[in-house]
Amino acid sequence: MERTVVQCADGHVFSTASFPMQQAERLGPGRLVRCPRCARLRSVVPVALEKR
Repeated sequence: MERTVVQCADGHVFSTASFPMQQAERLGPGRLVRCPRCARLRSVVPVALEKR
């Protein structure tokens, strides 16, 4: 299962295996996911990882 690194609206960065509908362009990049740091449903967006 592929994991996605995301950032919540409060700025917390974490990875999640459940980032639903990544291919749905009409909905935009944001999704609601429960943040493990603040334990609330937050809008999250994928983080672009730097390749070395």
